[in-house]
Order: sequence, then C-alpha cells, then structure tokens
Amino acid sequence: MLKKLEYFLELIIFNSRWLLTPIYIVLVLTLIIIGLKTIQEFIHYFSLIFEMNVNELLIFVLHILDLALVANLVLILIMSSYSSFISRIEVAENSVDTPKFLGKVSFKDLKLKVVASIIAISSIGLLEAFFLTDKKDPEEIYLMIYIHAIFIASGLLLALMDYFSSKTESEE
Repeated sequence: MLKKLEYFLELIIFNSRWLLTPIYIVLVLTLIIIGLKTIQEFIHYFSLIFEMNVNELLIFVLHILDLALVANLVLILIMSSYSSFISRIEVAENSVDTPKFLGKVSFKDLKLKVVASIIAISSIGLLEAFFLTDKKDPEEIYLMIYIHAIFIASGLLLALMDYFSSKTESEE
C-alpha cells in the first residue's frame, strides 16, 4: 500500500514538469512579438534614413542588436529548458539544421548564457546612453553604470561558483 502511494506521488511529481509548457508557449509568442517589433523598428528608421546622423544610425543598430540578443536568449532558454526539463525535441534529432547547443546545454551552461546575455544587453543600453548623453541625466547614466557593474560582478561570481563546484565534483 505504501509503495503504491510512493509510486503515485513520484508519478505526479515527475509529470508536473508539463506544467512548464504554458510558460514556453508564452515565450514562443514573446519571440514572435520581438520579431514584429524588430520589423517595426526597421520600417520606422528606414523612412528616416536620409535624415539620420551617424549617432542616430548607431542607436538604430544598437536597438536591432539589443532585440537580436534578447530573441536569441529567449530561443536558447525555450529550447534548452524544454529539452532539459520536459522532453527531448524529437523533430530536431532528425533535422540537418539542428542547433549545436540543443541537448548539450546543461542548466549550469544555461545560467551562464543568460547572465552573459544580460550583461551584453546592459552593455548595449549603456553604449546607447553614452550616445545620448545630451538627452540623459548624468545621475541616470551613473546608475546604469552601477547596475552594469553589478551584472558583471554577479556574472563573475556565478562563473566562479560553477567553476569551484565543477572542481569539487571532479575531485569526488
């Protein structure tokens, strides 16, 4: 009787991973929104191409890079998390254009990719703020620098923790 209860409880816990599926579906929809926003930005700036100075052009490029980094992050998160926590993506196993990271990105690698992407996105925002220094409050720029430094420090600490934990695991 107790063994059946334990089996039933483990079955519920194991199948609860499927509760993550709606989150991944929303992330896919978010990826579509990011794509649409990129097209909207391009159309908007394309109509102004002859009126833009070099700084405005660079800001446009930074916006597109920012959206691309966010989209890549969302895609890596969707595919890696789904294949790690829910189910293998069988469609990808038979495809010649399967991304190389699929099935090879561990949770540790995923954390580092997320942190690295956040730092890159923060860098782009900071670079954009430097281009717009005449329109930004200096205190706001200093705050952005502090936040960026915190992201970098957090990323370094996370990488160090993962490095030390992998050293400890390999010694055991």
